[in-house]
Amino acid sequence: MAERTTQAQSRHSAPRRVILAGLIGTSLEWYDFFLYGSAAALVFGKLFFPTFAPVTATLLAFTTYAIGFVARPLGGIVFGHFGDRVGRRGVLVVTLVLMGAATFAIGLLPTYATWGAVAPIVLVTLRFLQGLGLGGEWGGAVVMTMEHGGAARRGLNAAWPQVGVPAGNLLAAGVLWVLNAVQPDAAFLSWGWRVPFLLSGVLVLVGLWIRFAVAESPQFRAVADETSPMPLVEVLTRHPRGLLVAMAARVGTDVAFYVFTLYVLTYVTGTVKLPRDYALSAVLIGSGVQLALIPLFGALSDRVGRRPVYAAGAIGAGVWAFAFFPLLDTGNRAAIVLAVAVALIAHAAMYGPQAAFVAEQFSTRLRYSGASMGYQIAGIFGGALAPIVAVKLVAATGTATSVAVYVAGALVLTGVGLAFARDEREPAPQAAPEMAEVVA
Repeated sequence: MAERTTQAQSRHSAPRRVILAGLIGTSLEWYDFFLYGSAAALVFGKLFFPTFAPVTATLLAFTTYAIGFVARPLGGIVFGHFGDRVGRRGVLVVTLVLMGAATFAIGLLPTYATWGAVAPIVLVTLRFLQGLGLGGEWGGAVVMTMEHGGAARRGLNAAWPQVGVPAGNLLAAGVLWVLNAVQPDAAFLSWGWRVPFLLSGVLVLVGLWIRFAVAESPQFRAVADETSPMPLVEVLTRHPRGLLVAMAARVGTDVAFYVFTLYVLTYVTGTVKLPRDYALSAVLIGSGVQLALIPLFGALSDRVGRRPVYAAGAIGAGVWAFAFFPLLDTGNRAAIVLAVAVALIAHAAMYGPQAAFVAEQFSTRLRYSGASMGYQIAGIFGGALAPIVAVKLVAATGTATSVAVYVAGALVLTGVGLAFARDEREPAPQAAPEMAEVVA
């Protein structure tokens, strides 16, 4: 009996099974998260803030979108605490259910025309719940995949949950693009936008089936008797450098991504005055390219180190930001696709090694909390503000060059974080012998 149990745990702990569970789960969660962002750029201003001028309505829609980023650190704290205290697997099931339920409810939500001011209030509440779920999801998925594999493949293994980001974006943009293509504007604004949100309910059931099929992290089981009563407090006292490094390295990556994939929807439709499908198709193609490259860059970081690959992507994205908007301004479909695709190639070079880079700053028994906090706090200053800052900069200066400067400046901060990071090949700090599990 004991032998059969061990064999079952071994099958459920197989890295491929865990990677698949992490990839599918994060893809679904990011689908939900990006779906909201795309809808905010395309329809939420009209549906939930119709009494405001178009630019103001868009800003208000993006502000409700930003609420999700504000909630993400809280989700990181809550779910990171339990992930480091009781285990990764069960927490990941809860985060998936929370995100899926909130997204499904948005699809049922009456608009301002029916509920008045109550509608945007409920919308903000549901967006907050989305942020809580995603705040706990990322750290757990990355930690699970990294802790199930060998040390020589941590960059590649941890990169697979990162693939969930473009996969989710691809799925969200693809569903919206199809609905936009087959429906007139009136039907899309009336009910078509709801379909992708309601679809989330079905997708979550698939994700749960996969998640229940994996076992707990073997590295967590090895330190289960040494868990911290207050993981976040220990992160702040034992790993302050790692936390600051993770936040700094993350901010520029986040700003670049949300300008290249989300603000581009507003810029192409509102400033360049092109149909929605120009921007949506470009994001679809770029996300497909990015999806293929993220694991390759993660594997490359296993060979040459996280920082060189990460830094190359940051430099490339910072330089490309100044070519990005002139290409959009041409109004040429091929040029717009080129702008987004190259931008996301540079982002993939940062995002591929990022998960392992962030997680390796913390010890096993504090890794869920530390990685989640470093990643999610940076999201407030990065992705939450990026679309809002971009809209305001263009409105104030009349040119998108200001947005390119903003992206480049954020990526300089990423470079500073990389410069101060402990190289993954250095030995673990000796000040905390019980934390010798820190990946170096």
